[in-house]
Amino acid sequence: MKKVVKFGGSSLANAEQFKKVGSIIRKEEARRYVVPSAPGKRFSGDTKVTDLLYQCYGKAETDEDFEDILREIHSRYQEIIDGLEIELSLDDEFDVIRRNFREKAGADYAASRGEYLNGIIMAEYLGYTFLDAAKYITFKDDGTFDDVTTQEKLSACLEQVEKAVIPGFYGAYKDGRVKTFSRGGSDVTGSIVAKACNADIYENWTDVSGFMVTDPRIVKNPEIIETITYRELRELAYMGASVLHEDAIFPVRKAGIPINIRNTNAPDDRGTMIVANTCYKPKFAITGIAGRKGFTSISIEKDMMNSEIGFGRRVLSAFEKAGIPFEHMPSGIDTMTVFVNQHEFEEHEQMILSEIRRLCEPDLVELETDLALVAVVGRGMKKNKGIAARVFAALAHAGVNIKMIDQGSSEMNIIVGLESRDFEAAVRAIYDVFVNMEL
Repeated sequence: MKKVVKFGGSSLANAEQFKKVGSIIRKEEARRYVVPSAPGKRFSGDTKVTDLLYQCYGKAETDEDFEDILREIHSRYQEIIDGLEIELSLDDEFDVIRRNFREKAGADYAASRGEYLNGIIMAEYLGYTFLDAAKYITFKDDGTFDDVTTQEKLSACLEQVEKAVIPGFYGAYKDGRVKTFSRGGSDVTGSIVAKACNADIYENWTDVSGFMVTDPRIVKNPEIIETITYRELRELAYMGASVLHEDAIFPVRKAGIPINIRNTNAPDDRGTMIVANTCYKPKFAITGIAGRKGFTSISIEKDMMNSEIGFGRRVLSAFEKAGIPFEHMPSGIDTMTVFVNQHEFEEHEQMILSEIRRLCEPDLVELETDLALVAVVGRGMKKNKGIAARVFAALAHAGVNIKMIDQGSSEMNIIVGLESRDFEAAVRAIYDVFVNMEL
């Protein structure tokens, strides 16, 4: 058994958390490759180290004195080192960082130092080999991730190294300049490492015991999803669920490596397993509920629309010209409705409407703003009768008016459009029907 384990910022915020992480790693010999994030918040109101690094570099970039912030960052790491009682000095590393800040090495370089320094501490604490991600995680000249080169270099290295720490979040261009993934990129690094070493499982340790059926800010203490497929995860993530960094799914999905989401503070909890396929029967008829606010619908009406070849293409070309993607497009015989992000649409509103009128000559165009979309997702929906009826009944009972209904051909999701003011009530109503009433 070979495992890659990634730990988030909250799991490595201080020495006490480091010790928990060390116990978890040492408990299983299979946990051979470790991907750490930068230290997160130690308490409410604290500042993440990555944010301090951005602030520090911001001052350096404008030739302001940044020593106070750099000392604060240094003291955060020294606090961890002292708490772990290890013999390690980061003075030389901070001298290099100070020099590179003065030479304007770039915001990506600055942000990456959080993971880099935490990786050094973690490797020393565990007795593992430290591998600087900048030497193995490669980006192309256009800033996109170079999967082929990375896999070649990283796979060759890991074949020779039994146990290693590889910092998350960053890599480098071929000329050595540091490049970061977007926020949450340590998840991506963990996935890349798992693929490179052909891991049996990629464990992603955080501060919750897995993915929840819905947003805990809307429903108090929602149930944990025990097993979820990559397809279900993709649907929920797209609809706004706070899950893994989107790019972290694809390397391991392609390689068929399952992901296990675990809780550093409750290591005995099973967490959530993310798999390609499963015969595991879900606990509820649905897997999850997610949604987003901030949509506008543009409804286009025209007699005999269905007989006009290319009508839909002409409508969508108006949005394409403005560089705006559409979210959903339910249609009838003589009507078509396009749901788009409201903020993006407002910037190009009149241009798009003029283009639709010019290209399509509609009888009527209507706009509706402040809409939300709620998705009910689950592989079990396909084999359960009356799912849609239960969703609509729950919303009707909660007094929520449905503006749009869309069910994919896979029968894995049902998406409803409604007014933003009804969003939270809708999520709670659906959760009650499919989870609370089944417990």
